[in-house]
Amino acid sequence: MDLGISGKRALVCASSKGLGRGCAEALAAEGVHLVMNARGAEALEAAAADIRAAYGVEVVAVAADITTEEGRAKVLAAAGDVDILVTNAGGPPPGMWTDWDRADFIAALDANMLTPIALIKALVPGMMARGWGRVVNITSQSVKAPLAVLGLSNAARTGLTGYVAGTARQVAGQGVIMNNLLPGIHDTDRATALDGGAAKAQGVSVAEARKRREATIPAGRYGTSAEFGATCAFLCSQHAGFMVGQNVLLDGGAVNVTI
Repeated sequence: MDLGISGKRALVCASSKGLGRGCAEALAAEGVHLVMNARGAEALEAAAADIRAAYGVEVVAVAADITTEEGRAKVLAAAGDVDILVTNAGGPPPGMWTDWDRADFIAALDANMLTPIALIKALVPGMMARGWGRVVNITSQSVKAPLAVLGLSNAARTGLTGYVAGTARQVAGQGVIMNNLLPGIHDTDRATALDGGAAKAQGVSVAEARKRREATIPAGRYGTSAEFGATCAFLCSQHAGFMVGQNVLLDGGAVNVTI
């Protein structure tokens, strides 16, 4: 299927590895030029070089902390008039409800709610003026089925979900389509870290902790960055123009809901 976005330009946040890189690669495969962002310059430059070589698209790499005003300003200056925005940031640390104070919640909100909102406010007006745009926010399955140990993430990402629900419906008439992509467990550094925490808590090996968690997923495995990226690319495509303000689960069936 031709997604109809060759020649478009996308900003993909946290895209040096993991789900963000999967999205960047899938868009590049469709001929989309990229502005890639991550905090670590070395990994980011390596990923950008790989994508340039593999797909022949223009790739601008901007090493910056997107959750800070200074970092956002640097990224937005490089991004210019992008057609596609993929927001993404690592989740806050797991823990119990007694572990977190106000500062922890403010940090989680800054990273996983307020940063995507700031990027949307900066870039969507230009998309509206040009009559076409796509925004995909990478959130989490926890906005549909909260995970007890991820209370900070549950709170911040659910707040973003509420904001997007209203905003998406206000901008769709100007050709800007905004949706959220909700990953379950994918084979990324984040999953490895959570497996490590589970292994320690359960007194088992990391391999055993992973095996136990895979058994809770109807698909029987972790997702891949490539299949996640392919779904993101579709949400950014010409074919997603009637899909407004949706929360798309990509979790192997782990969240057991009818609607």
